[in-house]
Amino acid sequence: MRAWRTILWRGVVSLAALLALAALLIGGLWTYYHPAFTRADGLVYGQRHGHNLTIDVVRPAHPNGLGVVLMVSGGWKSGAGSFRPWLAAPLLRHGYTVFAVYHVSQPEATIMEIVQDVNRAVRYIRYHAREYGVTPDRLGVTGGSSGGHLSLMLATRGGPGQANASDPVDRESSAVQAVAIFYPVTDLLNLGRSTENPGDGGPPKSFVRAFGPQATNLAVWRVVGRELSPIDYLTTNLPPTLIYHGDADTLVPLDQSQRFQARARQLGDTVELVIHHGGQHGWLSMVWDIRRFAEWFDRYLRPAASRS
Repeated sequence: MRAWRTILWRGVVSLAALLALAALLIGGLWTYYHPAFTRADGLVYGQRHGHNLTIDVVRPAHPNGLGVVLMVSGGWKSGAGSFRPWLAAPLLRHGYTVFAVYHVSQPEATIMEIVQDVNRAVRYIRYHAREYGVTPDRLGVTGGSSGGHLSLMLATRGGPGQANASDPVDRESSAVQAVAIFYPVTDLLNLGRSTENPGDGGPPKSFVRAFGPQATNLAVWRVVGRELSPIDYLTTNLPPTLIYHGDADTLVPLDQSQRFQARARQLGDTVELVIHHGGQHGWLSMVWDIRRFAEWFDRYLRPAASRS
């Protein structure tokens, strides 16, 4: 009887220890993903089809003086105010001020217009950078899927503004200095094994209207598709780029990132591709992978002196 009591007691103690450990783990994760910050929502950076284009600025408790622009976009759709800071907890914990950029969703806005608008957003952020406590010439960009595509459009085609623009915001550059993204579309004219491939060289099946009324005209589409394909605008000036992509993604196949990396490396650009085995178009541990994004920005945005 005494032996059974001892075994039972040990079982109770072991269970209590496991519960305590689980509580510590859950509490630690909750704390990690809820860092202290201040937030200013709905800053208007422009207009599109009668809608305000807005940015939410999330500033960590201990800012490092650098900013990361986050493309709030999936399927080229975006909802103002939808960004949740816990998703960017690793960035905030590393001291990055996060600028969550929203755009008018397709098909109300074409993807061509969306690209114009996110360029405008970066110019706006750069113009007001000192007000937000960030260095204007050291901006990173991040996003996933269409947000990754928009990030690469900035990385490959962002650049100087118009020197004689009446609006001083439009005189600023829309270039970014580092990129960390998930499963981007890089080549709209070569969709490969994507479930969106119509098989006739045309635009992605579910997004035809997003590319304008002439998108089904293949001659027009070849021009539009190339204009919106980051892979066709690679130069030796591509900012350091980190891409996470799942090898089971059927919407945006891994091939999109592999070919982008291969062509970029031919030019001597820094592009690191991390393949998530079994990953589809998103996976549960993505929020944990963002720690690597923060480390990437540490490596390529922070001055060397501050990293030592």
